[in-house]
Amino acid sequence: KTYEEIYRQVRECVDLCHRDGVIKDEVARNPEKYLVIDKGLLPMLRGFRKAGVKVFLLTNSYWEYTQTAMNYLYHEKKVDGELEKKNEWLELFDLVVVGSCKPAYLTDPYLNLFRVVPEDGSLRNTDGLFEIEALGEDGAAKFLAQGKTFQGGNWNHLQAMLDIEAGEEILYVGDHLYADVLRSKRALGWRSCFIMPELPEEMRIFQSQLGLRSQIMELRKLRDELGSFADNLRKLFDQCVDDSVRAELETKIAQCEDDDHKVKEKLSDANKDYHASFHPRWGQMFVAGYQDSRFGYFVKNYACLYTSKATNLGLASTSRAFRTAGELLP
Repeated sequence: KTYEEIYRQVRECVDLCHRDGVIKDEVARNPEKYLVIDKGLLPMLRGFRKAGVKVFLLTNSYWEYTQTAMNYLYHEKKVDGELEKKNEWLELFDLVVVGSCKPAYLTDPYLNLFRVVPEDGSLRNTDGLFEIEALGEDGAAKFLAQGKTFQGGNWNHLQAMLDIEAGEEILYVGDHLYADVLRSKRALGWRSCFIMPELPEEMRIFQSQLGLRSQIMELRKLRDELGSFADNLRKLFDQCVDDSVRAELETKIAQCEDDDHKVKEKLSDANKDYHASFHPRWGQMFVAGYQDSRFGYFVKNYACLYTSKATNLGLASTSRAFRTAGELLP
């Protein structure tokens, strides 16, 4: 099979697992087994709302699963039917959109919006943008006062309900590089924060291998110096007319080439060890050889921020500005 055929078959299986309930039904039955409680989640979200920051939840999961998962994270335990139906977790958000069908949500302006009745999960029609406009001044606030849980729709509805004019006013936090970060940034200009749970382990290994990395950089520098020195010898060889001197230069050039070959072999072994320390097959997530990996390229170009978990944002005040380091090309 070709890589394309393998990719398509794996993709079809993964998509089917998300659609037929084999994953989410099991998580809903045993949330304590699959969902990780983060003590910083509720304080962070409450802190954002207290500071006047509008907070929204946008998920492809439908209401039933979202309700179960969020109740578990809110109460830190699986709750019974009556308490579950109270949906006390909604106090953390200004707006909740389920069944969003990302990434189409971020690109298709014709997707319809429905209201979700939290008590039973039923859907009701809404005119969305037209209804907000018809409500006149503070139309978005009046619209959300009727209920803040929805299914479907598209980015136009989201920005209208949050009363936002420009995409750059939104910081969208997501853990899917393609469906969350790339689309929201490239198509809509939203600010993006990519969640990468593997980051702490990647950083731990990086720190533990600083000695080996330093050795690799020294070997690369040595090869550059050998190459430069051999080049100068070749120039002298081409200009020299004395046979004895030419013979001596030829010997030195051959020695440089032999030394370079030995350094290259040692560098290759060091690179293999460094590569395998992160993962025996895939190596570093952000680097392929001496360049950015494809994953690293997309994180670098489309994620305004990246971190290991969303609650790290709660460690900074809402007034904090994050800036990139300047690139030092001449």
